[in-house]
Amino acid sequence: MRGWLLSLVLLSGVAQASDALFPVDVARHVAPVVENLAPPESLRPCCAFGYDLHVRAIGVPIPVYQIGNVLTLDTLGHHHYNDSALGAVTNLIGLSEEKTGLIYTHRGGFIDIAHVRDTADNTLYLFSKIYPKLGQRWRFFYSEELGLRRVQLKAFTPPAGMTQRYTLAAWLAGKIGFELAQWHEIAQWYGFQSVPGFSEEISAFSPEDLYSNLLGARLAITVILQGHAGSVDDYNKAMDVELKKALTGLGAVNREETEKMFREVDGDWWNSHRRVPDKFLVLKRNYQLSDNRFPTPVPFEKAQPYELTMPTEVEHLTLASLGELQIHKGKNMERLPVPEGFYTPAQFQPLADKAEAADRTQLDRLQK
Repeated sequence: MRGWLLSLVLLSGVAQASDALFPVDVARHVAPVVENLAPPESLRPCCAFGYDLHVRAIGVPIPVYQIGNVLTLDTLGHHHYNDSALGAVTNLIGLSEEKTGLIYTHRGGFIDIAHVRDTADNTLYLFSKIYPKLGQRWRFFYSEELGLRRVQLKAFTPPAGMTQRYTLAAWLAGKIGFELAQWHEIAQWYGFQSVPGFSEEISAFSPEDLYSNLLGARLAITVILQGHAGSVDDYNKAMDVELKKALTGLGAVNREETEKMFREVDGDWWNSHRRVPDKFLVLKRNYQLSDNRFPTPVPFEKAQPYELTMPTEVEHLTLASLGELQIHKGKNMERLPVPEGFYTPAQFQPLADKAEAADRTQLDRLQK
């Protein structure tokens, strides 16, 4: 696809010494940006926590069908920007070139590759919309997820340099991309269903979800700042490289070791005797929505966990002052309290806290 034909982007090497894997970089030069990019069609089928999961449908166990769930560095396949509902179907039945599943890393815990890919794609799409409008008061909409999701850009005087604007747009896109992921966890718990009649509560606040989403945002920012946002094909190839590099840096293990770690936390993080979509197949959840996050602590892991961060300021400007995600009243709010006006990310944590308290009460009753 054609873009704004400018010059090549390179990473500046301006990095924090303490953040060797994911430095807070800036663009040295401005690069082409894909135009008329279709929004991500739908979220990829994500994986319930666990492996070799059994399934029930309409209350009836399916005895021979299992969900494998486990990936390795060699079985990631090739990233494909999610611009078609057909992609989700081919992924679900195993015919897609890209693969989704979980992989264990010593420093990042369990990583859900579907969540990584989804937030990366949202970040690229947001960047393509934000970059030409940065500094203007402007808005655009995503589809409903209990509430109507709106991205609101704010009026401000952007830096004179185009590289600074490019950098700001990339980081703002990543920040809002991660906020979309935060909202998705909330929406799942409060009743959102991608497919009507099929509850998604099993996946809400799963312990690996938001760390994986933040990893996806950071990977997409890196790819954009490297100058790979000019076409979907270039972005896809760069994502393959950066995803494998990140997982290697976090200490990804082989299939046998991932399965071993699942067994180690069976009965603590998940219940292998339950079937998808039983909510309490997943026993351990992480309700903290912080932009700076360590992986949910894994028992028996001795390696130092890696903190992923989303800076509050870039190019001496506060990202939240440049644009924000807003959740407006939707047609079907389910159990979600209707907002006065709209929700912003500042109001997300109390909704997650309420979910945590309710889950704790329900789980305590089940375990008595």
